[in-house]
Amino acid sequence: MKDITINEVEEMLRERPPLTIVFVQTPLCGTCKMAKRMLEVIGVSFDSLPMYSLNINHAPSFAQKWKIESVPCLLLFQKGLGVERIYAFRSFEYLHGVLKPYAAIASMHSSIEK
Repeated sequence: MKDITINEVEEMLRERPPLTIVFVQTPLCGTCKMAKRMLEVIGVSFDSLPMYSLNINHAPSFAQKWKIESVPCLLLFQKGLGVERIYAFRSFEYLHGVLKPYAAIASMHSSIEK
């Protein structure tokens, strides 16, 4: 998972890629650290998933625009449009199940682009 700035994420969403996943967190949040670790493990399984981490302390306008209620938050975008928002990172199995269809989409687009 790559750390990303507010400018980078906004530019990326303007380009409307097939899939973008933004993990919204703060560095001092213990739950965020646990959720990030789960996402990193899932990222190994689904290496086609474009996952980014955004420190919300440096992006208050993003939090306001996307109505982030708390952290951690996982935002899923398709073609620049918000399609899903996850606040409860219940378990590895739960996240794996939620992200599996998106991994298939990302993999399909990746193979088409090659």
